[in-house]
Amino acid sequence: MKTTTVWNAHPAHYWMHGHRPAEPVEFADSVGFWNISGYSEAHQILADPVTFVSDVGQFFPQGDSDDPLVKGLSEGNLLQMDGPAHRDHRRVVSRAFTPKMVADLEPRIAEIANGLVDGLVGRDEFDFVTEVAHPLPISVIAELLGVPVSDRDLFIYWADKLLESKNIYHEPNPSEDVQAASMAALREFAPMVDYLHQHTAERRRQPREDLLTVLAQADMTDSEVTHFGILLLFAGHVTTTSLLGSTIMCLDRLPDTSRKVRADRSLVPGLIEESLRFVSPVPAVFRATTVDTEIGGYPMPANQLLMIALGAVNRDPRQFANPEEFDIFRDPNPHLAFGRGAHFCLGAPLARLEGRIAMNILFDRLGELRVGTPPTFHPSPEMCGPRHLPVKQVQRGDS
Repeated sequence: MKTTTVWNAHPAHYWMHGHRPAEPVEFADSVGFWNISGYSEAHQILADPVTFVSDVGQFFPQGDSDDPLVKGLSEGNLLQMDGPAHRDHRRVVSRAFTPKMVADLEPRIAEIANGLVDGLVGRDEFDFVTEVAHPLPISVIAELLGVPVSDRDLFIYWADKLLESKNIYHEPNPSEDVQAASMAALREFAPMVDYLHQHTAERRRQPREDLLTVLAQADMTDSEVTHFGILLLFAGHVTTTSLLGSTIMCLDRLPDTSRKVRADRSLVPGLIEESLRFVSPVPAVFRATTVDTEIGGYPMPANQLLMIALGAVNRDPRQFANPEEFDIFRDPNPHLAFGRGAHFCLGAPLARLEGRIAMNILFDRLGELRVGTPPTFHPSPEMCGPRHLPVKQVQRGDS
């Protein structure tokens, strides 16, 4: 399946347009950092958090570092923590993602998904992202945290603004206009910080049976609790939203595969994994070198910024046979869509569960979903997947 002509992926996601760098490790002059597109090279980097650290804030100055908003967002960010601090904080938040706790969510996820599908039965056309892919995961995450599900439109808006604020990361020498636009988006995102601060303070006064209470009662500052709440609401819903939308896009291009999975639900897990590989929701992560080293035999000085292009890594022909083919029978499928090592995505089991439940319910209750017009991909290079996905529902048996 060729994505070049049928989808409108962001230009920065070169692997979605049939391109691949000549070397797995290259310095990208256009953006001013190293591009890592090789699987074994990415594996090496992600598995070594001492040589390749996650704290890359020094490479991305954003506005006035003394600005309370900028300063607040730079403190307590689990994604940019390293060493014992990261280990200790991750241990606290991992309590919400034990196998039992995730499995126990299955009935509620199914209830939410069925409720969303109720309004789609018999409808000829709808936006799959707006109607299913966005509201399902964000409702689950909101309930897990203990914040009102009725505020989910706010969470979606704030997530979009946070993504806009990060566009500066993909500019080699951001102009004043780009920096101003980034700060403007960040300020529109700021109410989410206040929102979570208020809920955190309430949990300290009146504990509940939710994740925010667990975090508030741990040895974490308000900023650290708020940061994880932001991470969960953002990464926990945007990643799964992209996964669901991308899966529908892939099935639309491969009707034979769609029919096979609909007939044999044991194929659904393989479908989810191949969707994660083929359209990796988080297209890239950043690391920085702490010492002079080598990456796959390529010399690499200290204090260098590396972009691990997960989308390209997951299509490395040295690791995956026929990587441009969408193959639900690919086994093994050791993609790195959720990362690897110390920063492996805590929410990966939940995303997989939501994907499996949603696809089974869609197969059970709706007809074939055909993409009528090309999807609108997310405008930010920080995410890969459809932002809008108009579909037509064709009942089984109809031509």
